[in-house]
Amino acid sequence: MSPAPDESAGAGPDLGTEVPPEGPKRTKIGNPVDGAIAADPGPGRPGEGEAAGVPERAPRPRRRAAVVPEPAPQLDDAELRGALEAILLVVDEPVSELILAQVLEQPVERVGPMLDEIAAGYTAAGHGFDLRRAAGGWRLYTRPEYATYVERYVLDGQSVRLTQAALETLAVIAYKQPVTRSRISAIRGVNCDGVIRTLVSRGLVEECGTEPDSGAFLYRTTTMFLEKLGLNSVADLPPLAPFLPDDVEELADATR
Repeated sequence: MSPAPDESAGAGPDLGTEVPPEGPKRTKIGNPVDGAIAADPGPGRPGEGEAAGVPERAPRPRRRAAVVPEPAPQLDDAELRGALEAILLVVDEPVSELILAQVLEQPVERVGPMLDEIAAGYTAAGHGFDLRRAAGGWRLYTRPEYATYVERYVLDGQSVRLTQAALETLAVIAYKQPVTRSRISAIRGVNCDGVIRTLVSRGLVEECGTEPDSGAFLYRTTTMFLEKLGLNSVADLPPLAPFLPDDVEELADATR
């Protein structure tokens, strides 16, 4: 009879106990990787990416709605007429429809027709003044039939009129502009340097570049010239043909 084997001697493993080939079964508590996964709340939840070291995205600021300015109050026809007349009484040079519309905060489409209506009303009523377009704008002018009385009051015995030579030189520049001094002198038959300086000092004429061939200064009329004559542009000047002599072509050929 052989003796029973000694279990404490470590002769070999117990064949009755099955051991998995990958080793003992691990739990989520003991696995650091699995623990990180378990701690991750998943996308779309608070604290997303904190375990991986990704900072939380800041919320986007809300956009403020654009503030729309309130439209200017619409003036009725009577108030618009009175406002335009008040401004035109204090201006010292023609003012455009655009500037009037901006000052009154009214559409230009209303200002233009209203100015035409005011001008027609002054003419129909026979006032001593009228409203005219001049130099690209609008201004009040005295009527030509009352010019004698206005001159008597303004001048008060002092003569500030242009000389005949200055008027002739100004007419040449107005109809021939841009024109050089030599051309003006050739047309008038005398030297016009002094007269041109007078016209420039009074603001009726100005330099406007040089002639390409000779380099001589060119002269033209100014906005003040249109304003003084009550014209909107030089195209409104009266035709020159009725004031020329019949033999003007022969005279022109003789001066060449």
